[in-house]
Amino acid sequence: MFGSKKPVAETEAEPYTQNVDPLAEIPKTRWERIWPAMACGSGLFSDGYINNVIGSVSTILKKLYGKAYTESGAQKNISAITFAGTVFGMLIFGYTSDKWSRSNSLLLSTVILIIFAALGSGAYGGGSLQGMFAALTAYRFLVGIGIGGEYPAGSVACSEATGELRAGSRNRWFILFTNVMIDWGFVIGAFVPYLLVVICSDNHLRAVWRISLGLGVVPPLVLLWLRLKLKEPEEFKKESMKNAKIPYGLVLKYYGPRLFVVSLIWFIYDFSTYSFGIFSSTILSNILPSTASLAQSFGWNTVINLFYIPGAMLGSLFSDFVGPRYALVIGVTLQGLVGFLMAGLYPTLAKPGNVGGFAVVYGIFLSLGELGPGDNIGLLASKTCATGVRGQYYAIAAAVGKIGAFVGTYIFPYIEKAGGSDTNATAQYPFYVSSALCIFSAIIAFWFIPQIGQDTITLEDIRFREYLEKNGWDTRQLGLGKGEVESLGERKVEEKETVKE
Repeated sequence: MFGSKKPVAETEAEPYTQNVDPLAEIPKTRWERIWPAMACGSGLFSDGYINNVIGSVSTILKKLYGKAYTESGAQKNISAITFAGTVFGMLIFGYTSDKWSRSNSLLLSTVILIIFAALGSGAYGGGSLQGMFAALTAYRFLVGIGIGGEYPAGSVACSEATGELRAGSRNRWFILFTNVMIDWGFVIGAFVPYLLVVICSDNHLRAVWRISLGLGVVPPLVLLWLRLKLKEPEEFKKESMKNAKIPYGLVLKYYGPRLFVVSLIWFIYDFSTYSFGIFSSTILSNILPSTASLAQSFGWNTVINLFYIPGAMLGSLFSDFVGPRYALVIGVTLQGLVGFLMAGLYPTLAKPGNVGGFAVVYGIFLSLGELGPGDNIGLLASKTCATGVRGQYYAIAAAVGKIGAFVGTYIFPYIEKAGGSDTNATAQYPFYVSSALCIFSAIIAFWFIPQIGQDTITLEDIRFREYLEKNGWDTRQLGLGKGEVESLGERKVEEKETVKE
C-alpha cells in the first residue's frame, strides 16, 4: 500500500518492460511534447504572485489606515481568505478534471483568475473604508477559486504530459513548470510592490497596492491563448473514468492510507511556508531600524524571496537523481536543522547591523524547504495515484495543504505572542515549531511514502487496473474513446445473450 524502500521503477518495472512507455511511439516533436506541460503547470505562477503580494499590500494598508484596518478583522481576513477560496476551488476542479475535462477545467480556472484579480485591484465597496475591505475580501476569496483550479487541473495534466518526455528528465520538467513557477511568483510578488514604492514613493501608496494586485491579471492572460489550444493528455485519454461510475469504496481502500500521509506532509509544509512568506515583511520590519523606509523593508523582502529559486531549481535536478521521496526527506531534514540553528542564534541575527546575515540564513531555510517538500510533494501527489481519480486525489492532498497554510496565517501571530514581552522569543518560537514539524515530516515521508520512478504513472495505472479487475470492476469502461466505453450493465446483457446462444 505504501510502497517499499526500493524505487518502484526498479522493483516493478521489469515484468512490464514492453508496456512501460507506450506513449513513446506517438510521433511528436520535442516542442509538441513540452509545451502542453508548460501550459498546464505554469499557471501556478499566479498562485505564488497573488498569495505573496498580499503580504506587502497588507503592510501598505496597515500604514495607510492604521487601526481602522488592523482592528476590524480585515488584516487577517484579506491575508487568509484566498486560501479558503483555493480549497473550495481545488475540490470542485478536482472532480471536474476527472469527470469532465482536464483542459476545459483549466481554461475555466484561468478565466476566473483574470476576472477577480482585476476586480480586486479596483475594490471600492460603495465608498466606505469598511465596504472596501469587505469587497477586497470577497474578491480575494473568488480569485482563490481560480487558483484552486490550477492545482488539480493544471498540475495533474502537467504530470501526465511529462510522461511523453524523455525518461530521466520527467521529474525536473514537472517541478520547473509547477513549483519553480510558484516560487518565481513569490519573488515577483515581493519585487513589484518594492519597485512601485520606489517609483511612486510613500506619498502614493494607494496606487501602489492597487497596481500590485492588478498586475496579477497579466500571467493568466499570457497563458490563456496557449490553453485555448490544449488537448487532453494521452494518459488521460487511455485511463479516464469520465464515462464510468467511479468505485469510490475500492479507491479509498487502495489509496486512502497513502493519501493521508501525502496530505499530512503537505499540511505541514504549507503551514510553515505560506505563513513565513506572508509575514516575512513583518519580520523584517521588526529587525530593520525604525527609521527604515517601506522601500527598504520591501527590498529585503525581495532578497529573501529570491532564496526560494536556487533551492527549487537545484531540487528539480536532485529529484531526478535520487527520486522524489529521498529528495523530500533530505531537504526537509536539512531545513529543520537550519531552523533550529536560526532560532538559537536569533538574538544575534536580529540586530539591525546583522540584517544581511539574517536574510541569508533565513533564505537558506526557505531554499531547503523548496529543495525538499516544495519541489516534491506535488510530484508525489500527482504520481502516486491512478489517472482515473488523480484529479480528486491530488485535489484533496493539495486542499489539506492549503488548510495548513490557512491555519498557519492565523496561528502564526499567536505563536509570536506566546513569547510575551520578550522580542527575541516572539520570533524564535515560530522557528522552533516549524523546525520540529520539518523533522516529523521527514520521518513519516521516509517510512510511509513510496519511491517514484520515471514510469510511475504508467505502472500505477497497470497496478490499479489489476486491483480493480481482482475486485470485479470492469476495466473496459476506462478511456475516452467512443467505441471503448460501454456500461457494465450493457456488457452483462451481451454476456447473457451469448450464453443462451
